[in-house]
Amino acid sequence: MKAMVIDGDGKVPIHLAEMPLPEIREYEVLAEIHAASINPIDFKIRDGKVKLLINYKMPLILGNDFSGVVAKVGAKVNRFKVGDEIYGRPRKSSIGTFAEYISIHENDIALKPKNLSFEEAASIPLVGLTAYQALHDILQLQKGQKILIQAGAGGVGTFAIQLAKLMGATVATTTSEAGTVLVKSLGTDEIINYKTEKFEDKLRNYDAVFDTLGGKVLEKSFNVLKSGGRIVSVSGLPNARFAKEYGLGFFKRMIFSAASYKLTTLENRHNVHYTFLFMKPNGDQLSTIANFIESGKINPVIDRVFSFKDTQKAMEYSELGRAKGKIIVKIR
Repeated sequence: MKAMVIDGDGKVPIHLAEMPLPEIREYEVLAEIHAASINPIDFKIRDGKVKLLINYKMPLILGNDFSGVVAKVGAKVNRFKVGDEIYGRPRKSSIGTFAEYISIHENDIALKPKNLSFEEAASIPLVGLTAYQALHDILQLQKGQKILIQAGAGGVGTFAIQLAKLMGATVATTTSEAGTVLVKSLGTDEIINYKTEKFEDKLRNYDAVFDTLGGKVLEKSFNVLKSGGRIVSVSGLPNARFAKEYGLGFFKRMIFSAASYKLTTLENRHNVHYTFLFMKPNGDQLSTIANFIESGKINPVIDRVFSFKDTQKAMEYSELGRAKGKIIVKIR
């Protein structure tokens, strides 16, 4: 099969290669991929920034979510049949959606929302699961609470805003002037232009923060929380608590504890709870998300669709940081 691969760590271009057709185990399906999306995790993997969590062998097929059709089922698969239109996010040890086919566990996929094209459906799995696990599982967002969602016009942000509004929350977000119309159309209650305003000066006593940027933005986000508030980040540093929950050994726990010392200090100073989210595949949650989409409560937001042969161009466009919504690679 044709696939887009990298041959080593670092900012190396992704390139087209012939790779073996994946074999399936008894609980896996072989999915014929129709579309995939670009996500920040693709760059982190390419640049070797997740090696402490998982070390990939090269050459590696990149890509972390997709939509497509079931081409073959394993002997013990009972949730899907050949011909089913599906979407999903493979396990971190089994990525590779920038390809014509992928083998994936049946628990990591769901039936594609009926009202979406394959391109639209491919925009959902990673950002949908990330937002759902952040807002529902970790932040436990309640009706009437206030949440700051960083970078609201991005792929994760556009989904998270819609989910937060669906959960009954008051939403603030940061964006540039170019993203203002978009985030307002999604239901945002307060919009902060990060180029001209400081969100940490304008917002106070928030119940929750969903950070997608990390660094100084994450550190400043602690200032907007009320005592007892929660902050979850997909771009910050993992801490010792995460390492323990993730089942990492003592040495890595110590590394993460030292690296996240400043965040732990901020957590204690503001009397809030900080969590690093390393999203997990979950087909049941994708089914829930599909119901939201089919009922019109959440809609995909797509910036641009690239052809399969232009996957490297799609990566380069994504790295500019200007996309409003998701960037899609059309495989078929």
